[in-house]
Amino acid sequence: MTTPAHTPEAEAADTSFAALLRIRPYRMFWFTRLTTQLANQMMMVALGWQMYDLTGSAWDLGLVGLAQFLPALLLTLPAGHMADRLHRARILQATTLAQGLVALVLVLVLASHDLWINRELILLLSVALGVAKAFQMPASQALPALLVPGALLARAVAVSSSGMQLAIIAGPAIGGLLYTAGAAVVYALCGALFITGSGLAIGIRHAAPVASTEARSWASVFAGVHYLRGQPVLLGAISLDLFAVLLGGATALLPMFAKDILHTGPWGLGLLRAAPAAGALAMSAWLSSRPAMQHAGRWLIGSVAIFGVCMLVFGLSTSLWLSIAALALSGAVDMVSVVIRQILVQLETPDAMRGRVSAVNSVFIGASNQLGEFESGATAALWGPVGSVLVGGVGVLLVAGLWVKIFPALWRRGALLPPGHDR
Repeated sequence: MTTPAHTPEAEAADTSFAALLRIRPYRMFWFTRLTTQLANQMMMVALGWQMYDLTGSAWDLGLVGLAQFLPALLLTLPAGHMADRLHRARILQATTLAQGLVALVLVLVLASHDLWINRELILLLSVALGVAKAFQMPASQALPALLVPGALLARAVAVSSSGMQLAIIAGPAIGGLLYTAGAAVVYALCGALFITGSGLAIGIRHAAPVASTEARSWASVFAGVHYLRGQPVLLGAISLDLFAVLLGGATALLPMFAKDILHTGPWGLGLLRAAPAAGALAMSAWLSSRPAMQHAGRWLIGSVAIFGVCMLVFGLSTSLWLSIAALALSGAVDMVSVVIRQILVQLETPDAMRGRVSAVNSVFIGASNQLGEFESGATAALWGPVGSVLVGGVGVLLVAGLWVKIFPALWRRGALLPPGHDR
């Protein structure tokens, strides 16, 4: 028998960082996400390299990412519906185990002296990974509010984000290093990490969802979308991130900037790619040590505006170190908006809807990242890489200004505290 973590007694408890770490279900959740994300990053590096080794085709290399993205895009809303009906920690456990089985399949295939490894198998297994991630994301995003007292939620989200950023930085480097010993070595370690994460998820205890009386229908699947239409704070926060990433992302253009504008080599490109994640990690660590943020709406919109300014500085820079600094700052302020948005989803959404609203958030994040890379490439083809980034930066600033007018409730949103606390 489990009980909710956020009882009245817990709400009155210590809200320090140490208090957060003493909550065993949250610790298990944090380590589960860390091991899973680390394995995911390593898998992406290994699958990409192996596909390119097999076919030498940039098109096939792109298909590996697309094969994982499309299932997530198509299945995330139904997955959010499932997260509101089933035990979320068990969904996280099952999907993590499924990804581990995919990694072990690759190990077994490679153990057969590469006889069965081919383009089609890699794409098929990439689809399987995408399906697992589709069901994992909404359940994972909806869990923190069930694991910690409301007064600790902001800190919990920031600490969780720091683990994710740590994995994003370390995962590709570890995967690339181990790949020199063979793809099977990477897949074996990924399998071990996924299975470890699945085992850790057993320790994530939370109250089972209340049995829903809502009829199973497509309307209930899309209920998260309809709910957001009546929640200007949430809709404003999620849509702001969508347009900021869509317009302001420059990741796809980094090779062009490194070679043609900053005149650096692969080591410089690596630093440019790592800079946003390093800035995000530093910011998430700082946020995790801070109390509940006051004037959250202004911080959110302000951080997006600073992100736009960073993109302008990066677009105009001809210095490698200035460009790295601009990207690092962009990652830091982006982490501010990510943490605020995730906390708002937790606080402003009833538990019975949290999985489906988290699913909509996941769709927006995935679509903005993928479409943002397409937008960057398309505008770079028209105006060059510098023109593309500058136009995007100006667009982000315009969106931030417009959102103050369109979503005044978001701009006025106060402290990130649960209902019943003074905002």
